[in-house]
Amino acid sequence: MSLDSIDRSILRVLQRQGRISNADLSARVNLSPSACHRRVQRLETDGYVKDYVALLDARKLQVATTVFVEITLQGQSDEVLDAFETAVARIPDVLECHLMAGSADYILKVVAENTEDFARIHRQHLTRLPGVAQMQSSFALRTVFKTTALPV
Repeated sequence: MSLDSIDRSILRVLQRQGRISNADLSARVNLSPSACHRRVQRLETDGYVKDYVALLDARKLQVATTVFVEITLQGQSDEVLDAFETAVARIPDVLECHLMAGSADYILKVVAENTEDFARIHRQHLTRLPGVAQMQSSFALRTVFKTTALPV
């Protein structure tokens, strides 16, 4: 399915306001409520909309420290990569894990209460990941910009 301008408008609105009512969404994209509902259902069925989530406040949940961890593995066989990916997916403090091209094999986005909490995460989880040869952590001083919205 190809997306037309109305589909793209619907997706832009839903990315920023996932709980918007169908009536309000249809008004924003200039469609009747029934036509808008059919389009949203089609976008969901076709996989353009994967899920609806609540974005939580990290400060209120006391995990405001963000750390980016570069991981270099001892090798890159499928077994090494699979073992690492399976193990890292089990660490609740790791929000993202990306297989990279470049100097590091993976980059992780980790959240923690503070540096002491990150030390605990590092000691209890990260140092126990299989196949790790080298690890380098960088602490974010301030988040200048953050979005979950893809360019549509």
